[in-house]
Amino acid sequence: MRDMNAPDLTIGVIGAGAMGTGIAQVAATGGITVRMFDTRDGAAAASCESIAKRLAKRAGEGKMPQEEADAASARLQPAATLQDMADCAVVVEAIVEDLDIKQALFADLESIVAEDAILASNTSSLPIGAIAATLDKQDRIAGLHFFNPVPVMKLVEVIRGPQTTDAVMDALVALGKRLGRTPVVVKDAPGFLVNFGGRAYTTEALAILHENVATPAQIDAVMRDGFGFRMGPFELMDLTGMDVNFPVTRFVHESSFGDPRLRSTPLHRYMVETGQLGRKSGQGFFAYGEGAQVPSADTTSDAAPAAAVFVHGDAPELGALATECGANLLDADDGKAPILAAPVGEDSTAYAARNGIDHRRLVCIDMVPDTSRRVTLMTAPGADEGVRASVVSLLATQRAVTAIADSPGFIGQRISAMVANLGCEMAQIGLASPSDIDLAMRLGLNYPKGPLELADALGADVVHTILTQAQALSGDDRYRPSQWLRRRATLGLPAQQM
Repeated sequence: MRDMNAPDLTIGVIGAGAMGTGIAQVAATGGITVRMFDTRDGAAAASCESIAKRLAKRAGEGKMPQEEADAASARLQPAATLQDMADCAVVVEAIVEDLDIKQALFADLESIVAEDAILASNTSSLPIGAIAATLDKQDRIAGLHFFNPVPVMKLVEVIRGPQTTDAVMDALVALGKRLGRTPVVVKDAPGFLVNFGGRAYTTEALAILHENVATPAQIDAVMRDGFGFRMGPFELMDLTGMDVNFPVTRFVHESSFGDPRLRSTPLHRYMVETGQLGRKSGQGFFAYGEGAQVPSADTTSDAAPAAAVFVHGDAPELGALATECGANLLDADDGKAPILAAPVGEDSTAYAARNGIDHRRLVCIDMVPDTSRRVTLMTAPGADEGVRASVVSLLATQRAVTAIADSPGFIGQRISAMVANLGCEMAQIGLASPSDIDLAMRLGLNYPKGPLELADALGADVVHTILTQAQALSGDDRYRPSQWLRRRATLGLPAQQM
């Protein structure tokens, strides 16, 4: 196996699209000679030229030395035929996601490159084992999955096929580091790590929308303000495009034999069928273009703020919030004042029934997320609108308020618990180590915390409670807790505990 840190290292890149171009750029800036090939006439040369222009622009802006930009550009070599890959130590394929086409390409490369050369695929979904299945020398085949845009996204997944050797994996990890990426070793499974783990954030948001609990703008605001996500799930889907995220979601769901934890909704498919793809089409869950505005996530009321409230249960933080907003706390229910509660996993209906509370005056507040900027509240069917309005006015004196329909786990509890649970499931099935799962999800999806970190921040027992309550109230195994989570919640251990 050749040294990935050798100064004269040469790698090949097949495919001059966005991914191939990005891979070639980080390789060239990493001091590696790059041979680029594409079946389209002139595409490889055009890719090399675009990289050179990009590097020259960066140098002109003072973001890199001019001599480094010139040296990197000089390392880019368009290839006329696949035969030009003969002396490459590694060849990275970044072409169309079609198994037959990839297998044919690798079969051609197998007869061209040296015996010790590595053949790697940038596939985001196809099994590495399936790509390698028809080849004679399967032990040198692996996945090297970059994320778009490659020069910006620091993660690269290194995927082991059934026969991939340790030497090949070690070499690709070393190559990833030389390219300035953070490599994470991942099991060969549907969607690998990031595309598998990323399903929970968006699909649970879609489930909440499907149940008419809240609007896309409300859901996005809750996840940004309450949990620190840079983008809400609907903003994210509009950015990537429904023509991208729906096929990936469907593939991962079907490849997992219909696991309900990975299920999307009819609306997701409908958005694709009607051309509402997101930013690229000008219309997705939100409108784009001149004059387009994002609907407000805030609930307001002209009612007088509630002067006094009764806080049910052991919820000192809720009492402190009500006091901060100017309400007096009653020592007992007077039969008239709003009743505030902070259920975990339950909806208002279940909480009222379990505790024998007047559901008409019950207003439930989500105290699981950070409530310093925004507060989410919900009420049961038949709730007194005047009571609800008075609590909205009370909380709106100090916070943005999002009022939603009744929902087990509000918005934030549901989505965060599903993200954490899927991370636990990835640890359970051995997709990667807990620390690498968290690292990959932070780098690959810009999550504020990895899923197991999120579980520990909320408390493994709290996440387990949210999921078991949601499963019991909905009857949907979508919310069944991972055995990894159940065991650690039962024993009082961190979710990150091996």
